[in-house]
Amino acid sequence: MLPTPPSGRPDPRSGSPALPPGFVLGTSTSAYQIEGAAQQDGRGPSTWDTFSREPGRIVDGSNADVTCDHYHRFDEDIALLADLGAPGYRFSLSWSRLQPTGRGPVNAAGMDFYDRLLDRLLDAGIDPMVTLHHFDLPQALEDDGGWLNRATAEAFADFATLAGDRFADRVAHWVPINEPNVVTLLGHAGGMHAPGHQLVFDALPAAHHLLLAHGHAVVALREAGASSVGCANNHAPMWPATEDAADLGATKLFDALWNGLFIEPMLLGRYPVDLAPLLEDVVVPGDLAMIRQPLDFYGVNYYQPFKIGATPEDAEIPFESLELLGYPTTDLGRPIVPDALREWLIMTRARFRSALPPLVITESGGSFNDEPDADGVVDDQGRIDYLDAHLRAVGEAAQRGVDVRGYYAWSLLDNWEWTEGFTQRFGLVHVDFETLVRTPKRSFAWYRDLVASQPRSLG
Repeated sequence: MLPTPPSGRPDPRSGSPALPPGFVLGTSTSAYQIEGAAQQDGRGPSTWDTFSREPGRIVDGSNADVTCDHYHRFDEDIALLADLGAPGYRFSLSWSRLQPTGRGPVNAAGMDFYDRLLDRLLDAGIDPMVTLHHFDLPQALEDDGGWLNRATAEAFADFATLAGDRFADRVAHWVPINEPNVVTLLGHAGGMHAPGHQLVFDALPAAHHLLLAHGHAVVALREAGASSVGCANNHAPMWPATEDAADLGATKLFDALWNGLFIEPMLLGRYPVDLAPLLEDVVVPGDLAMIRQPLDFYGVNYYQPFKIGATPEDAEIPFESLELLGYPTTDLGRPIVPDALREWLIMTRARFRSALPPLVITESGGSFNDEPDADGVVDDQGRIDYLDAHLRAVGEAAQRGVDVRGYYAWSLLDNWEWTEGFTQRFGLVHVDFETLVRTPKRSFAWYRDLVASQPRSLG
């Protein structure tokens, strides 16, 4: 279990963010974005292997066959983690590397890779937080219907058992599925992510099956001996474009789809009232009880708020996301609004109260595309300012009584950023994608100093 901290309080000795004692600082990555070795040692293809090869899907036409080559360079990356000193590291398992078709025989080479990775992390004094599924579904399962097929949730339960039986003795915290709302809305409703379906509201069965898979995985992991299991849901405050009734209604609907569709079943065992009728055909008695498993922490991936407006009455989709003006932006164009994170944390605590487990920021970061200067220094002051401001927002929420216990910065390494390919850099460490040379940025040194300034928990 994550250590229980008292409320945060300002530290008069420094200008560092005021974080609660025992607060866990960490970094995050995902298997598909950093591992490479896509066609080595028995790994099977995933939906993103297929999707990235479709013309026009990826901004720069790249793929993740090599990316950071973490599969071969993980010792170097663990040395970086050890130098950073942050006690938490969140990464994901490649389902395709462990079960090439998503079912059946285990790939021994994949198992051995994660055995070595976990052992090296523990030797370095780093607590692993393992995500079972971070977007990269085995292509063979997609060929059978993917997340639109209830059987995929059953296959995922078997995968969770496989992973738990092998690794639970060394994993501090588990996350079954990363951002099921992104998989549903970007991958199945809008077609911007793999597998590229454009089903609009007909994508809702995928959401239910992802949630059902989450519930089955929590049960399987606990049976395998896991002591701390949570989630990592992408959440965002929703701001209406105007006070007009149409804009307010559109915002309420999109909030239900992006936020409520996932947090309400996990914590309350029900779907939002406006969406429940659309799911009646796929919900089987007992499903919602399976989804609502007790969680040791509730993980929040935060990047930005959304400004939502209504669309014309004849539009296929009754809402649209509008540009949020008046804020600085990352190099990806996302508005930087740390106070929205504070707002979401406080409002969510007020809404869910005793149903809300301790919170952990399982992802938060920004793209700043600074390159090494003539002296090899990567001066990414924008990332330092971003992390500082968001950690201060978390500290303020803790002062207001929110039980928030950790922040995992996205990301340790520059990586292959899904549809953006290699055009966006989120890492504390610069990666030259031609030579694969790693260069810690100024933000790496800043984060290392922040970690060193925090009192270590005895819990």
